[in-house]
Amino acid sequence: MAEDTKNFTAEEREAMQAAAKEAKTKRSRAKKTPEEQRAEGEADLKEAIAKLSDDSDRKLATGLHELVSEVAPDLVPRTYYGMPAWGKDGKVVCFFQPASKFKVRYGTFGFEPISNLDDGTMWPTAYALLELTSANRKLLAERIRLAIS
Repeated sequence: MAEDTKNFTAEEREAMQAAAKEAKTKRSRAKKTPEEQRAEGEADLKEAIAKLSDDSDRKLATGLHELVSEVAPDLVPRTYYGMPAWGKDGKVVCFFQPASKFKVRYGTFGFEPISNLDDGTMWPTAYALLELTSANRKLLAERIRLAIS
């Protein structure tokens, strides 16, 4: 097992640990009301945002949370590998991957396969983000609406 840690970066190990914790949390929340699940998921998401080491990532994550909450109020806030995410029926629909988490120059707002984004034989499933402009908000709002349609 110790040898396996050489094959993964610190960020990957952190993400795996977060996913294991999230799976355990999901099982314990299954007995709770939808309102309790939403409130606890919201708290987890806000904690994940607060832990982000980069101000621009925090600003993007906060803006995305506001956008998703406005456009798709039925999506439940949660975390996904320790990152902010929003789901439906226990499955992640969309997520934000902060730039600082994997030491890249842009954050990513992405959609999981459960999303209803299919458009012919090719369609985008993720967007690189440096800033959440009004034009970006409009485009992402359209994609989020489509994803949950």
